[in-house]
Amino acid sequence: MSVETFDSSAPLTVTEAAAAHFRKRLQGAGKSAVRISVRESGCTGFMYVLEEVDAGQSGDARIAVDGLQLYLADDAVEFLRGTQIDYVREGINRTLRFNNPNVVAECGCGESFSVG
Repeated sequence: MSVETFDSSAPLTVTEAAAAHFRKRLQGAGKSAVRISVRESGCTGFMYVLEEVDAGQSGDARIAVDGLQLYLADDAVEFLRGTQIDYVREGINRTLRFNNPNVVAECGCGESFSVG
């Protein structure tokens, strides 16, 4: 598996599989970018929020890789620093996986996480 790094100062990386997944979703939605944020949720604390958008919001970090535009919510950057986003097959299912080194606990269902 190869990993594409946006640039040396980018807070996260995206695998080729995840980038292809995002591009396909954007094409289907008629949007041009993915916005990633976090919000309080679940029994453990926070959850990732992915939105197909045409533009980021004020304060968002803009990251580009291989024609894919990502926006990171300003308040999510520290949660995501060092994270690798991958698109993996688990049995018959395919899912996005956030390999986040900041996570110290996850709920049993995988819906929420907490950071240290």
